[in-house]
Amino acid sequence: MYIIGLMSGTSLDGLDIAYCEFSDEKHFQLIAAETYNYPAAWQERLASLHLASAEEYVRTDAELGHYFGQKVLHFRENHPGRVDCIASHGHTVFHQPDNGFTAQIGDGNAISAETGLPVVCDFRRLDVALGGQGAPLVPIGDRLLFGEYDSCINLGGIANISYELDEQRIAYDISPCNMALNYLAGKQGLTYDAGGETARKGTVITALLAKLETLDYYRVPAPKTLGKEWFEQRFLPNIEPFADQPIENLLRTVTEHIALRLAAAICQSGREMHRVLITGGGSNNQFLLELLKEKIGSVEIVSVDQRIVDFKEAIIFALLAYLRINKQTNTLSSVTGASRDSCGGVICG
Repeated sequence: MYIIGLMSGTSLDGLDIAYCEFSDEKHFQLIAAETYNYPAAWQERLASLHLASAEEYVRTDAELGHYFGQKVLHFRENHPGRVDCIASHGHTVFHQPDNGFTAQIGDGNAISAETGLPVVCDFRRLDVALGGQGAPLVPIGDRLLFGEYDSCINLGGIANISYELDEQRIAYDISPCNMALNYLAGKQGLTYDAGGETARKGTVITALLAKLETLDYYRVPAPKTLGKEWFEQRFLPNIEPFADQPIENLLRTVTEHIALRLAAAICQSGREMHRVLITGGGSNNQFLLELLKEKIGSVEIVSVDQRIVDFKEAIIFALLAYLRINKQTNTLSSVTGASRDSCGGVICG
């Protein structure tokens, strides 16, 4: 099957599009991939949508779906070929599984209307209905496509980890990552801290680091997930008292915190780690990776094709659509805490 995977992350850096060929559920080829950066107007709209009216929320859901569809059409002009369906994660606005709901916008029907192709979307809500966290969903792809690594870590808006333990896939969100770093970089008018170079110039604010390290979430056992709500309500209030500190010191402290959390996840996994695959936009933060390497000693951070690093989540959502269409399990209860494994996703068009 030939599937186009779409991924819009919490860091609001853009829409990732990955054109994939699957010969079966364990073998794929990435034919082409591109990222379409969000215009400033879309970034502002999505960043504040959780505060908007119900009418504005529904309107944005539809309009974002049409926007996604138009970007797919543009992508296909550059990369023509057979496409059997589109897989769309959507853009997460609300994620409160403990309250029984999660919401990803970018209407699949609108994408289908624009492209004329079937769309598989809404991957998370069945798992939440089954009592699960609805996330992370990428671990089944880690198992099937990247099983040669001892663990897989993705550094997106939120950092998460996935690994096998006692013949079960274990996965959970570790901590905020680019969501926090980009927020701070934005204080200087930057989209992100390129390479972590601004953080490299700073010094750790000991009192702030201590506050971040004692957040309750880090003591909660898996399965567990993070969302924008937690970031705004639990994480940011710890930074606000230090608002008069230079941005480089704030970035240095938060980067240190992320490295500590990543190292703890690797070292406390309950299994021996030798080779760790790190992907996502945060893998381009060289300073963060240097701090992590200092903390994990002999554990090897593996490098792979940069396109796989950058587009891994879009690739895996294409796989989830492949599994959904073939009526195979694509969501693991060992990861999410749901009452059973499931085959999630709604087919539009």
